[in-house]
Amino acid sequence: MIQCWRLDTADTTLVLASHNGRLPEVLHFGARLPDGESLVALWRAGMADVTGGMLDERPPMTICPMQEDVFPGAQGCDANLQFRLKDAAEGEGTLTLTYADGDAEYRLEAQADADTGVLTLTAHYRGLEIGWLTAPAFPVPPSSDHFITYGGKWIGEFQEKRVPWTTGTHTREVRDGRTSHEAFPGVLIPCGDGVIAAHLGMSCGHRFVAEQLPDGRRQVQFGPMLGRRETEVTAGPLYLTRAPDRDGITANLHRHFTKHIRTFADPDRPRPVHYNCWEAVYFDHSLRELSDIATRAAALGAERFVLDDGWFGRRDDDTSSLGDWTVDRRKWPDGLGPLIEHVKSLGMTFGLWFEPEMVNPDSDLFRDNPHWTLGPPEQPLGRNQLVLDLSRPEVVDYLFEWIDAILTEYDIDYIKWDHNRPLPFPDHRQAAATYALIDRLRAAHPGVEIETCASGGGRIDWGILKRTSRVWLSDSNDALERMRIQAGALPWLPPCVTGSHVGPRTCHTSGRILPMELRAWVAAQRSFGFEMNLLELTPEESETLARVTTWWKANRDWLHRGTVHQLPARDPEQVAEMTVSADKSRFAVWLGQRGAPADILPDRLRLSGLDDRQYKVRMISHYDAGWLSRGDNALKSDGVQLSGTALMAFGVQPPVLTPASIIVLEGEAA
Repeated sequence: MIQCWRLDTADTTLVLASHNGRLPEVLHFGARLPDGESLVALWRAGMADVTGGMLDERPPMTICPMQEDVFPGAQGCDANLQFRLKDAAEGEGTLTLTYADGDAEYRLEAQADADTGVLTLTAHYRGLEIGWLTAPAFPVPPSSDHFITYGGKWIGEFQEKRVPWTTGTHTREVRDGRTSHEAFPGVLIPCGDGVIAAHLGMSCGHRFVAEQLPDGRRQVQFGPMLGRRETEVTAGPLYLTRAPDRDGITANLHRHFTKHIRTFADPDRPRPVHYNCWEAVYFDHSLRELSDIATRAAALGAERFVLDDGWFGRRDDDTSSLGDWTVDRRKWPDGLGPLIEHVKSLGMTFGLWFEPEMVNPDSDLFRDNPHWTLGPPEQPLGRNQLVLDLSRPEVVDYLFEWIDAILTEYDIDYIKWDHNRPLPFPDHRQAAATYALIDRLRAAHPGVEIETCASGGGRIDWGILKRTSRVWLSDSNDALERMRIQAGALPWLPPCVTGSHVGPRTCHTSGRILPMELRAWVAAQRSFGFEMNLLELTPEESETLARVTTWWKANRDWLHRGTVHQLPARDPEQVAEMTVSADKSRFAVWLGQRGAPADILPDRLRLSGLDDRQYKVRMISHYDAGWLSRGDNALKSDGVQLSGTALMAFGVQPPVLTPASIIVLEGEAA
């Protein structure tokens, strides 16, 4: 007996087929099928032949391949169970299938959003102890010849890795208990008719499996690294979408993120220009100096001031006081009130740094409760700290009490929530407990927004972003690195939630000295801010920073509601990006040159996402390539006016760029 179900978006159909009540296969994940299509006939059309060297019946590749299927590839669960269909519930764009074997249960929850083109799939398991459960696995068509994953490191996140399909299994495991700098849980799969994208929205270690069987079938699995055997496990949500090209993937994911994931305390409030004092003063806090810096930040256009690490306990460096969330009266004899009052008088709001999930051995909290930590006593430290075991209710209660007290005493509208070391081993319970703590704090203080940071990009996923309003993408403020990191993260992270700061003249993570024009415009591609000692700025640097800040504030509303396109560039040292307003009446283009140009002259820049009206295009960044650029280039003078069709098909010729430079174009409908 064959039972079939379907979920549809505007352009895609997902068909599931269950044979004799077993766990279903993904029969079709591709172009939208006609409403009256016979799904049983579709199943019959795909029935496999039999030949030598194989079983008399090809084992099914289900959403959770099991031992009972005699499946020759990667298993989706390590329990020996025989699940059979117990219940099927269908709704508008939803499907819930429940399978049972005695007291054990497997439940698939699936939703299809017709507006965003994204499917959300989650697997729930209850029964015997298991050490692995995949989120619902999905097949990959034979037209794909490679897939794209993300590697990286601290200050070098979102490095794209192209992996060719070949018979066998490609497995990547993240065992450090958080999403990690090294392996973002997402994959892009180019196929003959477009691109598939999948993202596991869980803030814990994960396993990724991409497998090609000898019979040619392929599957992808994503699931949490549990760290221990469990009787109840949730794997997912897995966000799955397809589109004709990478721009379409970005558009689908951004729409879904905006509709279902994004969390702003006040959605109507423009994203504020952000000032963070970390790379200005580090742990050396002084009311007088920070007040002076705040005054300068406000004069340059900042709207939020964030006091970073160093305000609590006896915190003079990173060796002590994590867990002791009381104001350091040596540095702040009158508390944080005087600084907050000064910041508020300048028209800015105030934010504060916390790292709640960690503890220093040199802290009152650890001395009183050494048993509150996760892992063995003899484990190595990370950034001089240990991880608190959030599976203990008393630990979570302690953290809520002290953070709640600070938020109640002071007028704080923002938390920078950091996570500066990996866990000693995978433990998905930590992520669940962190979610619960954040949810509890947000319920008590609904006006407070939270930024997620984990030494930069160590915890970036849609699970944590359902509870936070901004992500600190990387600890690198090097604008040349930021170009690449921001481009790699773009499909998964809309600009409005992606923090990007103008760093110091000499970058603290690379040592490079980069011009303010480059640093400011790269930060203006995302949720804009600055992070440097403003007392050191030259008049010219201050003028440039204020100019770019003014432009960003004037344009942020349409930028953050627009569609973002990555533009093709023949030169591997160029990074090109474009944002088009929702009504297509205006746009902005960033063309960055990271290293030496590959060619004598740059290729024409072909735009995207426009309609056929006339647009006036001009350069708004300050440009000076010296003697290298001597031609009569239109963008260097009055700009050009062309139809959107011409700008996309023919393009516009940029001037010669030197290494570590950028040009920014603005277009408006004529």
